[in-house]
Amino acid sequence: MSEITNSVYQKSIERTASALKANNMLPYIAKNKSEALSLIKDILTEGATVACGGSVTLSEIGATELLRSGAYNFLDREGKSPEEVQKIYRDAFSADFYLTSANAITENGELYNVDGNSNRVAAICFGPKSVIVVAGRNKLVRTLDDAVMRVKSIAAPANTARLGCETYCLSKGECMALASGSSGMTDGCRSKDRICCSYVVTAQQRIKDRIKVILVNEDIGF
Repeated sequence: MSEITNSVYQKSIERTASALKANNMLPYIAKNKSEALSLIKDILTEGATVACGGSVTLSEIGATELLRSGAYNFLDREGKSPEEVQKIYRDAFSADFYLTSANAITENGELYNVDGNSNRVAAICFGPKSVIVVAGRNKLVRTLDDAVMRVKSIAAPANTARLGCETYCLSKGECMALASGSSGMTDGCRSKDRICCSYVVTAQQRIKDRIKVILVNEDIGF
């Protein structure tokens, strides 16, 4: 049964990869987490300065451990003071590589990301010479409307639980907007811990292949 499921997902992945390529992003397709990690190793260069966004996906595939291996100049935020973290956010703009996941990727070849601090979406848009996005098949959606719904019903509640944020979606398991019947992209709570502050759609790129997207035929991350 899993082979049948994988083949269905594979078709969606291939459609998405073709659309990403048309949007001047460089797609890679990985069968599993191990293959995705191997692709990251192939793309990175030893000694390069590398930064990353907070990501369960990167942790689950072993990418975070790889970056801490000593082979790279990793701008690591773990264990740093708030002031040091802010400096790393800014230093990331000069990095050779920036690794992250996406909240959703459409079959039209659009990356959809929602951010609280906005450092992650800012780096995706501009700064680092090369951006590597890793996304499991669970993050593939048909349209931007589906992407918006995915964040409000899955990604945001899961990430607030991970981060311990005091928000409506942490306690109710969905965005306040859904409970009130609103479907607006930016509709939500007014909590001081709100993680949905900046909404960025990444589509057609001017710098061809700056953004590389590894699509993995497994469920990974939120």
